[in-house]
Amino acid sequence: MDNKAMYKLSYGLFVLTAKDEKDNGCIINTALQITTTPNRIIVVVNKGNYTHDMILKTKAFNVSVLSERCTFDTFKHFGFQSGRDTDKFADYVDCQRAENGIFYITKGTNAYISGAVVETVDCGTHTMFISDVTDAEVLSADASVTYDYYQKNIKPKPGQQEQKKGFRCRICGYVYEGDELPEDFICPICKHGASDFERI
Repeated sequence: MDNKAMYKLSYGLFVLTAKDEKDNGCIINTALQITTTPNRIIVVVNKGNYTHDMILKTKAFNVSVLSERCTFDTFKHFGFQSGRDTDKFADYVDCQRAENGIFYITKGTNAYISGAVVETVDCGTHTMFISDVTDAEVLSADASVTYDYYQKNIKPKPGQQEQKKGFRCRICGYVYEGDELPEDFICPICKHGASDFERI
């Protein structure tokens, strides 16, 4: 079986934000509308993400739809560090609070959608949050970033990154330094497994 066939599915990329004791956000690739009456969306979040736990507790979130004007800095900021030990909004200025009190991203985005969770589905490593849309706004006419666009136009090419020895994630570019990559290794950034890493 060629697992790379999964890369041909059409994915968007989003910043998912939540608020509990502090503000936080992470990068996700699964957010879509499932019904119009009632207006409902789903977001699917890895259980290892701090944002996941916040939404499980508060039942509220915002999805910022990333546009083709988004830069790699946004992916690094919300995807390459954990909210458990970093305050991602401490000095972050490209955001505003929606009516639900949660930040949405204003730079490199074309819309935001606020959700209120009505049901959760355990998907093993991830949780699917089925949610009512409580607010939404179009921010620009820029095209949405697809996963394919990110790979070809935003993610730095291998030669542009600092040269390290080890294994590079083909999905997000994370580098695991070491001579051997454990078979059960999970990328801390995009949560893909060892089969999506290549030796560098």
